[in-house]
Amino acid sequence: MEILKAKKADIDSIERIYENIHDEEEKGLTITGWIRNVYPTRKTAEDALNRDDLFVMVDESKMVAVAIINQIQVDEYKYATWKHNASDNEIMVLHGLAVDPFEKKKGYGKAFVAFYEDYAKQHGCVALRMDTNVLNTRARKLYQKLGYEEIGMIKCVFNGIPNVQLVCLEKYLG
Repeated sequence: MEILKAKKADIDSIERIYENIHDEEEKGLTITGWIRNVYPTRKTAEDALNRDDLFVMVDESKMVAVAIINQIQVDEYKYATWKHNASDNEIMVLHGLAVDPFEKKKGYGKAFVAFYEDYAKQHGCVALRMDTNVLNTRARKLYQKLGYEEIGMIKCVFNGIPNVQLVCLEKYLG
């Protein structure tokens, strides 16, 4: 298993992961709070690829997960009461971690978060931040198990999705 910067050739596989998650959501088999054709979409991946902050996890030559890792704190974060003060260049953010639902329960989410933490350390970051929809209990449990603290909830329109209760999570490395 390895995690790499995404390439243009990866976009179709990334879109397939997003579509698999949307299919599962629409069948009631998972709850992320994401909405097909709103978020995440192929454009989500293309925009991240253009910023050079899109990462993919590959296991045995098959793409199993994708996420965006950068230092961009979404506008909604200004309403959160973060416990750890850090300058913007000391904060790393994990966005839109998506594990292919056909590959779940194999430790890929946990491994991706470990990669994210190492990546943050390599870039001199002491504060890790992320968010998830309050409805996404699977992600919330994983993140809490990995030492992330839920520091608040923000009611907002998020990534075009209305009526989101955005759970903000933080972990301090400093």
